[in-house]
Amino acid sequence: MIASRFARRSFLALCLSVFAAAVFAQAQPARQEFQPEVGQDGKDVVWVPTPQALVNKMLDLAKVTPQDYVIDLGSGDGRTVITAAKRGARALGIEYNPDMVELSRRNAAKEGVGEKVRFVKADLFESDFSQATVITMFLLPEINLKLRPKILDLKPGTRIVSNSFTMEEWKADRTVDATEKEGCQSYCTAYLWIVPAKVAGTWQFPQGELTLKQDFQMISGTLKSGGNSTRVANGRLRGDQISFTAGGAQYAGRVSGNAIEGTVKSGGGTSPWRATRRPG
Repeated sequence: MIASRFARRSFLALCLSVFAAAVFAQAQPARQEFQPEVGQDGKDVVWVPTPQALVNKMLDLAKVTPQDYVIDLGSGDGRTVITAAKRGARALGIEYNPDMVELSRRNAAKEGVGEKVRFVKADLFESDFSQATVITMFLLPEINLKLRPKILDLKPGTRIVSNSFTMEEWKADRTVDATEKEGCQSYCTAYLWIVPAKVAGTWQFPQGELTLKQDFQMISGTLKSGGNSTRVANGRLRGDQISFTAGGAQYAGRVSGNAIEGTVKSGGGTSPWRATRRPG
């Protein structure tokens, strides 16, 4: 009898606790998923999404392929990283706002690329993006300039694409626009830079001595050969590819550290040339 009364009381207490828990749960407002607002404050910039039409143009401009590793600086809601992954590339988004990072991961999962991308909460200025073959960004000009020295130290040939904002005196290699017809209303210009090899200095080769000055991807200088000195003209770098004219000859080659190998066209003929940079 006592055991029976105890059992009934225990059952009644259990029912009351379940009922109370249900009432409490109903009284609590459902937790809302984070939704970004255009213009919301960020660490270095406010958030404005890159129009999808321009995202496509930026990745086209960089000629992104499945062999690329794309890193988006300030990845926001993840759309550029997700689009790159849909093209088969490996992709990483670096974003300071943890809510945006979680939003990006949800968006990537919804688009079926959650296992192909990564999003990390990190400061751009403390991040290592040296392994990227393509870097995309939508940052203010002053941020671009702060990052520029680090970008110029990347492997020659790394492609850099920016939405709307330039690198000031480092002129873009190419520029494209997305049109209103394509769905872009504002922030519709993409700029491409290709990180140039570093070639400033004096180079020795069998025919003489080549002294080069470098202004980002543009080069100038003099070529001394057989007691004659001629001006280097039309000098340009595209990643590790170098080309220029001197003394009526056209030089082209590939820069590999302190060596250049290529061909020179002169007088209707083509011959190989090689130069090594003088120390100091």
